[in-house]
Amino acid sequence: MSGFFRVVASERLKIGRPPIWLLLSVSPLLALLIGIFVNLDSPGVADGSEWGTLIVAMSMLHAVMLLPVLAGILAAWVCRYEHAGGGWKQLLALPVTRATVYAAKLTVVVGLIGICQLMLLAAMWLVGLYKGISAPFPWSMVLTSLTGSWLACFPLAALQLGASLAWSSFGIPLAINVSFTVPNLLILNSAKIAPFYPWAQPVLALVPDTLQSGGMLLPPMESLILTVTGSFIAFATAGLIYFVKKEI
Repeated sequence: MSGFFRVVASERLKIGRPPIWLLLSVSPLLALLIGIFVNLDSPGVADGSEWGTLIVAMSMLHAVMLLPVLAGILAAWVCRYEHAGGGWKQLLALPVTRATVYAAKLTVVVGLIGICQLMLLAAMWLVGLYKGISAPFPWSMVLTSLTGSWLACFPLAALQLGASLAWSSFGIPLAINVSFTVPNLLILNSAKIAPFYPWAQPVLALVPDTLQSGGMLLPPMESLILTVTGSFIAFATAGLIYFVKKEI
């Protein structure tokens, strides 16, 4: 266990430069700008639904496109140092197993995604204050939704980490991730495909009760849990087996 924390600490030092934090703030900042321009005084916004309208508006771009892409970028980011200048040999020369290294890198990726979610939470709260919404902030609903969409990113992080371990190029894993994220715009309206499409799970898990009236064909929560859990186990196991057997 001590080896795991040493590797995590090492990864934290590698990513502790300004660009990674700027990257994490892109989606929350865009959500904040979107929230500022949401018109809560329009006839379509019923009394008492201001928070729900605002949260949905701020969450859609984040969950549909930016969050899945961010998972891929972060997975490639945590591997870029090892791909440069024989870094893998130096890392694996330490008294730690490959399974420990894989688990530590995956933990860092999902941890950074969690920080992005917290930034989005802060953006929602700030926009609500700016707009003077009188109703209390729905902490329970928002925390549950953000946690659900964070957990739904675990399979994407595992899959993209495996791709980043396989290819030294930063662009190839990113291109793969983007190519599977873009179809979200169509797949989310398919009741047959969306429940089983990993890239659709972050938005399906985000605010399902609120989005139910938005025209999106949402599956039962049991289907989301089954898809997220099953795909995470499959992707993480495949990535770990590949990394353990890979010749470096």
